[in-house]
Amino acid sequence: MPKAFLIDTTRCTACRGCQVACKEWKNLPPVPTKQTGTHQNPPDLNPYNYKLVRFSEHMVNGAVQWYFFPDQCRHCVDAPCMLVASNPEAIIQDADTGAVIYTELTAKENFDDIRGACPYDIPRKDPATGRIVKCDMCIDRVRANMLPMCVKSCAMGAMNFGDRAAMLQLAEERLAAVKKTFPAAQLLNVKDVSVIFLVADDPKKYHTHAVADAAPRQMTRKQFVARLAAPLRGLADTANS
Repeated sequence: MPKAFLIDTTRCTACRGCQVACKEWKNLPPVPTKQTGTHQNPPDLNPYNYKLVRFSEHMVNGAVQWYFFPDQCRHCVDAPCMLVASNPEAIIQDADTGAVIYTELTAKENFDDIRGACPYDIPRKDPATGRIVKCDMCIDRVRANMLPMCVKSCAMGAMNFGDRAAMLQLAEERLAAVKKTFPAAQLLNVKDVSVIFLVADDPKKYHTHAVADAAPRQMTRKQFVARLAAPLRGLADTANS
């Protein structure tokens, strides 16, 4: 049965437990950083940080307001990155969970094409292996009936995981409750993704790529083959008439 996350940013305190837990479970190496004037660390997603709690600071009614956004792969229902991969085995979607998984074959893919197709700017390339990498929904844990590590580590209940139908219902319930305090609250890209964010304000205040880019999607392999085959079908129809 398809799975989904619900990330309720109104409950996130930016403890970064999810970020650290992800890194530890995946046994990813440390990344050298330096102070850039923000509590966010590292500055962006990278080949060794599949999860990143983003910090965004805004002035609201004369007071500083923090916006926290635990960024990660959205595991799109129809993943654009899958559609542009030259090898259909390089990026696959787990039939049981809907998890979008990058295999070792991504090392032979064009990184710019894969990253450019992602409406949330998630994929990164590992310079050590050449592979393109990102969150894999902790598929090893989920297949063992365990929660993804980021969800398991969330002490505030901001992160939830389960059957998609149950998460959609929970998302609507939480949205109704949050709207009593934050009228602008909304759910992001609900129909398109398996990682649903609940935000209390304008999504762009949280992160540039909190919502999908408006740019048109790349042509899919199927569409490309169909376009190439169309003239041939026309010739065949003429010959048979």
